Amino acid sequence: MKEYARGVQLEFVEESKEQAAMARIYTFEKGKKLDSVSIEFASNMYIKYCSLCHGKDREGYAADFAPSLRSPSLMATTQNSNYLRHAVSYGRQGTAMAGYAKSQGGPLNEVDIDLLLQWLYELSGVEKAVELSTESVTGDLAIGKELYTQYCASCHGEKGEGINAPALGNPMLLATASDAFLRYAISEGREGTPMVAFKDSLKSAEIDALTAYLRSRASGWNAPGAITVTEPLPEDYVLNPENKTPEFTLREGLYVSSEQLLKALQDSARFVMLDARSKAAWHQTHIPGAVSVPYYEEPDTFIEHLPNDSTMIVVYCACPHAASQRVVNTLKRFGYKHTAILDEGVLVWAQRGYPIQSGQVE
Repeated sequence: MKEYARGVQLEFVEESKEQAAMARIYTFEKGKKLDSVSIEFASNMYIKYCSLCHGKDREGYAADFAPSLRSPSLMATTQNSNYLRHAVSYGRQGTAMAGYAKSQGGPLNEVDIDLLLQWLYELSGVEKAVELSTESVTGDLAIGKELYTQYCASCHGEKGEGINAPALGNPMLLATASDAFLRYAISEGREGTPMVAFKDSLKSAEIDALTAYLRSRASGWNAPGAITVTEPLPEDYVLNPENKTPEFTLREGLYVSSEQLLKALQDSARFVMLDARSKAAWHQTHIPGAVSVPYYEEPDTFIEHLPNDSTMIVVYCACPHAASQRVVNTLKRFGYKHTAILDEGVLVWAQRGYPIQSGQVE
């Protein structure tokens, strides 16, 4: 700041080298190779936050049996999904993997996580992502259970708790891993790790059965069996229609906490719950009683079936707000006043061990 004849004015000077470097780091483009500045920044993040468990060369199993982050099969099947992003952001409750997103009390913002993942993908050498189906995998659960006990339990634990391999019973893992992702890992293995490929030792139907069994455990490892998932009919959209509507305390007049929503479910309160994610995500895992209303659908596909009275309508997604906000905006445009968004999103809901539903599709 300098004094001039007409008074004090601000004088803008050339940005510092540090500011220029940070600008370059945070303006990287997906699909283009990282420059040397971004590579160094990402490498330092990895060393600081990840290498202790995942190893200095991403080989895995340095501590707490953390998986390899350079296995081609893992890196090829996660490039076009949010699987690793969610793992870094939210962690794996009940394991040594903590959440690193700032929204979870961690040190990394969204751009940091994007940069870290792009760095990992570039180092993996995988040039083309493997496109995975979003369809559910069906199979004989009894056979799947036998196969799990025979081939998987010694490393992944009898109840999926993880011994010297990832905890396959972790709610967050099952909430973010598609059936095709699980099946590919079983079939192709994880190169450079103890996880072998089973495509030559198991029949295709057996791999299907094992995949379906793992999916059936999303509702809890001790669940008696798979829950057949059928979308609610319009007459069932309102949960507990004879009871009272919950009295939520909404943050900013819009966001309801997961604790309040859980209590409403436990109290059998009257409300409607909408899942704003894709139908594939709903079939994979959802909060019991939720109606699939993808954010990209036209409102006339669902609006006529929703009550426009004092009934509270709670919308959730995984973002944790973006898709939900779009659905809520649509509801408000049609005159709905009693709406709320699940503040933490469905992934944190699952991470906390709150009720989720998943299984075979009829």
